[in-house]
Amino acid sequence: MTASVTVAVVGAAGVAQELGKKGTASDLTLFNAVHDEHSATLVEPTQFPDKLAPLFQALAMADHALLVLQELAKPVGETIAAVDLHDVGTTVVVGPTVGAAEVDRVLKGTRLEGSPRLPLDLPRLREAVDGWAAPPADGPVEVPIDHAFPVKGVGAVALGVVRRGVLHAHDRLRLFPTEKEVEVRSLQVHDVDRRDASVGERVGVALRGVDADELARGQVLAPAGTLRDGPTVRGGGLERCRYYRGDAGPGARLHLALGLQVVPAVLESAEPARVSVTADRPVVWREGTWGFLLDLSVPAGPRVVGRFRAA
Repeated sequence: MTASVTVAVVGAAGVAQELGKKGTASDLTLFNAVHDEHSATLVEPTQFPDKLAPLFQALAMADHALLVLQELAKPVGETIAAVDLHDVGTTVVVGPTVGAAEVDRVLKGTRLEGSPRLPLDLPRLREAVDGWAAPPADGPVEVPIDHAFPVKGVGAVALGVVRRGVLHAHDRLRLFPTEKEVEVRSLQVHDVDRRDASVGERVGVALRGVDADELARGQVLAPAGTLRDGPTVRGGGLERCRYYRGDAGPGARLHLALGLQVVPAVLESAEPARVSVTADRPVVWREGTWGFLLDLSVPAGPRVVGRFRAA
């Protein structure tokens, strides 16, 4: 069986394209490296820093991250703040003009202080990526959608990575957070027809029971009853980003990043042991996953307020 991994390549543009062949492109650009018994999907947040959402979506998709430090400009600080809050294995890639002392300084106090470091050397990066695989995740199948489009003669096609369980052709699943039930008509992995797909594999899924214009990034294909959904998300206490300079409190208009969803939301309460956030529209989540609060109006510093565990 082919080992598969999704890697977020953040901190600098242009590295992901040297590690794979360009695939789907939008505010996120995906590159694929498929050979022998290994496949990698490399995700670059193309429209960051103009837009913050792609950075969080790339990290939400990832089994591992490459934090590329080519120059220590302002957007790198915001990238480090975001990566620091995500529980994703990270390798720090150091460009030739950045010294070890500078790296030590910008990573001091973060979880990235002890992360593995590699020089910006493409053969070594390819070798590292080839050694990574998505961790196993048993349970009901779960496929977050990152792109979707219509195909003539086929209908609605959704793209995503299997995050849990095994996806089978002809599975009947709910399209969270909508009430729609859909059927997997057929599926492909890297353009090869398959009867099923396992954790870590990137799939293209032809769906019956929904039109392409009803599909959106952040929706999740999963069996009914296995995920939570609704406009209000509650959870444990807010862990604030150490670099956030704003004053977001109860009543603040923020954005909630939850999986691949980034939606406007109101911070209803932020007590020491309890957070409540109401989004502008229903969202979907699995209990225990991280929700992130973003403040797009903060005048200086990272636009990242902090994170909480969704209950």
